[in-house]
Amino acid sequence: MLSITFPTVSPILFEFGPIAVRWYSLAYIFGFIFAWRYIQYLTHQKAFLSKKHNINTKDVDDLIFYGIIGLILGARFGYVLFYNLNYYINDPTKVFYVWEGGLSFHGGLLGIIVTVYLFSKSKHFSFLTLTDLICASAPVGIFLGRISNFINAELYGRPTEVFIGIVFPNTEGLHRHPSQIYEALLEGLVVFIILNIMIHKYKKLNQTGFISGMFLVLYSLFRFLIEFTREPDIQVGYILNYMTMGMILSVPMFIFGIIFIYYSKKNVHQK
Repeated sequence: MLSITFPTVSPILFEFGPIAVRWYSLAYIFGFIFAWRYIQYLTHQKAFLSKKHNINTKDVDDLIFYGIIGLILGARFGYVLFYNLNYYINDPTKVFYVWEGGLSFHGGLLGIIVTVYLFSKSKHFSFLTLTDLICASAPVGIFLGRISNFINAELYGRPTEVFIGIVFPNTEGLHRHPSQIYEALLEGLVVFIILNIMIHKYKKLNQTGFISGMFLVLYSLFRFLIEFTREPDIQVGYILNYMTMGMILSVPMFIFGIIFIYYSKKNVHQK
């Protein structure tokens, strides 16, 4: 078997005095910038908008600003609740130590949903129109985040004998699945390509909520499958002997995706 030893890479790209720029931080920053610009592009193209929903540039700016807050808060508290509750109950102040790591995709998703719902009510926009716009751009941020996980040699996979196994630092010399790369490609790149083919090539499918539903279905399906190769968090381990927390959280995500797709069939745009 080909032996690939992962080089030790600092999670900090560079430091300037007390300021440290981390790979993971850059992934979030560039992910948000892409979402901001791409949603502006989609709104200018009227890709999702009915005649009664004229979302302008200022609305997109506000959506991204509040979305960033909702995502980060949701991701942090989701990790605390789903993955390490006992630890943070014993030391609640650690909840705010974001620089120590600990963010949950599913928690971030819930944070975005709540934020977008409140924003849609305040601006009198369609909630599903906004989630469609966000879901169309989100996979790029997911891709960058998983690449950062790989660079940081974290969230690696289970031991494997396949030729692409990698020996990550501090993993007892075992060859492991590069599950971060699987997630970057499937949950990020592939989902982005599929959704945007639907947006730009099959516009008749673009009924309100359809893209949101497809994102939920595709992400949850890929995440569930990849979890079979990913090492579960040590403090959580396996649930019911073989299920991981990522698998369990992906099930309701898949169900809601199907519901959104079904609901979208009743919401044909008035072009």
